[in-house]
Amino acid sequence: MTSDRTTPVGQLVAEHPARARVFERYGIDYCCAGKKTLADACHQRELDPEEILSAIRAEDERTNTADHTDWTTEPLTNLVDHILEAHHAYLRRELPRLTTMVDKVHRVHGERRPELAEVRTTFHAMRAELQAHMDKEEVILFPLIVTLATPATTATVPKGAIAGPIRRMESEHATVGEALATIRRLTDDHMPPMDACNTYRALLGGLAELEQDLHQHIHKENNVLFPRAAELDHARA
Repeated sequence: MTSDRTTPVGQLVAEHPARARVFERYGIDYCCAGKKTLADACHQRELDPEEILSAIRAEDERTNTADHTDWTTEPLTNLVDHILEAHHAYLRRELPRLTTMVDKVHRVHGERRPELAEVRTTFHAMRAELQAHMDKEEVILFPLIVTLATPATTATVPKGAIAGPIRRMESEHATVGEALATIRRLTDDHMPPMDACNTYRALLGGLAELEQDLHQHIHKENNVLFPRAAELDHARA
């Protein structure tokens, strides 16, 4: 592995997606904060970069890289389709289910666990943000990127037209990342209390899965799709 402590954490995961497991395990944000170097990310978490590099090497050896699509080289249109089919579809299916559970758990357990009120408020705000965010990507940014990446239609996209939408999407990603961190803090890292009912436990499991999927989702956009699209735009005459 040629990567070292000066490599951005988002780049490390872009090169080998299975490395996300390492960053998830150590609580390192590789999606919204993917531009930070490994050294800076470790300093923020009071971690030893050499320990993380060692864990990355072990993950690289353990994982069969042939099983993972290299989104840094796949056509951009394929990456857009993948994000829509794997991540947007997941959110449109999962967010309503989690909404029902977060409301129920707050109603049943909220008196004993007042933090659930903030969990509910944070989740509802995040859901609204995500729904509006996906609509903007699907109606505005993604069609622009597909048009830009298609040789027959590239010239129809004004040079620099994607820069503004990308900045807006990255800002909204940061807002979602903050909401995920708030929910994790309020739920003690998604750990169910001893008296939690099955719905309470299912909710926390679903929130943990949602966080993991969103980390992958945001990483693929912030650290792969958006930089590649911007580079394609800048390279035009």
